[in-house]
Amino acid sequence: MKVLTEVGRNLRLSRKKHFPHDDMASFALRLGVSRATLQKMEKGDLSVSLKYFYQAAELLNAEQGFTKLFEIEKSLFDE
Repeated sequence: MKVLTEVGRNLRLSRKKHFPHDDMASFALRLGVSRATLQKMEKGDLSVSLKYFYQAAELLNAEQGFTKLFEIEKSLFDE
């Protein structure tokens, strides 16, 4: 699942940018998950609930991207 791997990588990069002094344990505490869960999230592990990815997005001010997950693009033929 290349997309999930990329989501995990983006989470890690965003975490380091927004909270540069936090280690994984500190950020996991902010997020309300275990360090092991955060590690799974940063690997794009499917076993982690989408709820936690959304919580991370909120914490990192990136939640607006979630509204586009299942957005249908209009084509030229749509009314």
